[in-house]
Amino acid sequence: MESFLNKLHFTFKKMEEELPKEELSKEELPEKESPEIIQKEEIQKPEKKNNTWKIYGIAITILLIFAIFTRGFSFTNITGGATLNEDLAAEKALDFINNNLMITGQATLKSIKEENNLYRIELEFQGETIESYISKDGKLLFPNAIPLEEPMLQGSATQQATQQEIPKSDKPIVEAFVFSYCPYGLQFQKALLPIYKLLKDKAEINLVAIGAMHGEYEKVESLRLICVEKEYGKDKSWDYLEEFMGNTELGDCRGTESCIKPFIENIFKDLNIDKNKINSCMDKDAEAIYQDQNSRAKELGISGSPTFVINNEKVQVNRDSESVKEAICSAFNKAPNGCSETLSSQAASQGFGYSSSSGSTATC
Repeated sequence: MESFLNKLHFTFKKMEEELPKEELSKEELPEKESPEIIQKEEIQKPEKKNNTWKIYGIAITILLIFAIFTRGFSFTNITGGATLNEDLAAEKALDFINNNLMITGQATLKSIKEENNLYRIELEFQGETIESYISKDGKLLFPNAIPLEEPMLQGSATQQATQQEIPKSDKPIVEAFVFSYCPYGLQFQKALLPIYKLLKDKAEINLVAIGAMHGEYEKVESLRLICVEKEYGKDKSWDYLEEFMGNTELGDCRGTESCIKPFIENIFKDLNIDKNKINSCMDKDAEAIYQDQNSRAKELGISGSPTFVINNEKVQVNRDSESVKEAICSAFNKAPNGCSETLSSQAASQGFGYSSSSGSTATC
């Protein structure tokens, strides 16, 4: 820092030395000089002062900018706090994840290393590797990162699908891999819901549970949805999901069973679903189906929610109904009439409720 200021001082001094020198006064001018030249010189005198003030103004501006970018001439990490070593940062991340996110079981550390002025952490959870980032002072945890210098697919969802070369078929198989309480998974399912209603007889559209990132209650909800479909059919399961996703109070329960239970029972009542039948299924049959779905995610190397797959190909698409529909319709050998219907191009909201939202590419 001292070296930088010394260099800055030297630069200012150099700039001042290069200013125009004092010119001859009126008395020193040769007699042959015309009054016009004297008048011109008098006009130039205030300009020298202006140049000096310009230099000082530039100097102050440089110092202010430098102070901003160094947080008051302080050279610390991204958040301005003291840097933790890798072991302490990893311990803090694991403690937060295992104790605050209420994960079923425990995540364990696979590796940690410095990357882009952060620590990149690889965690193992339920046999899968999850990548996260933490600031060097352990104050900020980043579930994922979006590379800003890598090219992203441009254009409409149909153009994106074409660029990704999705295999075509007469009846595309569409899969949405989600955690049941993941806000971004809920966002994608809300975008997918109108497409299910529109194309359910033309494409096979499935929801696939990939585990329980947020806690045991997330697995319980996946088992419940599995049983609604098993006992009442896929249409009823989407009806259930539609009411479930629209209930903002469910999100406030934060996984507390006593809070969740009355809301679920009200949904069952509205849809004429027998809760005893569902509970019996959850005790006996749902686990095997749940594990099959988890295995399907592992087979494709999927650990993030949501992940969108068409005909075994992962697809990147905007989270609005029109974009999702276009991507699915691009996978037909011959697109059905429903593909000509225009759906909402407004991104669904993240989490519970049906308000609109800005687009997102984040995952759980």
